[in-house]
Amino acid sequence: MKNRHTVLVVDDEPAIRRLIVSACARADYATLEAGTAREALDALKANRPEVVLLDLGLPDRDGLELVPLVKQGSDATLIIVSAREATEEKVAALDLGADDYLTKPFDTEELLARLRVVLRNRATREGGVSTLRAGAVTIDLVARRITRAGEEVHLTPKEYTALTQLARFPGRVITHQQIMAEVWPRDHERHVEYLRVLIRSLRQKLEADPQRPTLIVNEIGIGYRLLSNADSE
Repeated sequence: MKNRHTVLVVDDEPAIRRLIVSACARADYATLEAGTAREALDALKANRPEVVLLDLGLPDRDGLELVPLVKQGSDATLIIVSAREATEEKVAALDLGADDYLTKPFDTEELLARLRVVLRNRATREGGVSTLRAGAVTIDLVARRITRAGEEVHLTPKEYTALTQLARFPGRVITHQQIMAEVWPRDHERHVEYLRVLIRSLRQKLEADPQRPTLIVNEIGIGYRLLSNADSE
């Protein structure tokens, strides 16, 4: 019998919790529930779930304050599920350590797809898998070798740094600031326009059609995702 993944659902609305719990049950996930920040932290400590689905509008504490506490206090993967649509809210949550951000109202099938992606990425990291396939592109993080349709692709050091930032967390949105902090360590060098030029160059080398990218996709105003072959399954 396979081990069931445990998901902690943190939301102060019972109807939303019931909806998510029902969807998780269909996919054979075990679930825990919390309606407040305090209940969430207690459940996190007592049960150590693999994934936390966190609403930001909690009655006793702003959910953004919980993001670093969840990441520091456990190894759980964190998906924000919130009605807050502002780009700055999404960027703040991701920069604080959230692994993904889903806006309410949401489709439960999309929620389950996000869960599959983060759990697959978690298994990959724990299993030490170092090779990622995205379309015709293969990224070998150990050998530091990139190929497209079997042909080696030569990247500049900055292009490689940006690509590996995305490849370490396939399917997850990586913010502009997170990528730029690695590519340009000195603050005064960080300009989003430089990053756009860099991503455009990567797409020219890796995408079948750079004008219609399917591997490195844009999250407008936030950052980029690298979609691996597994993410499309």
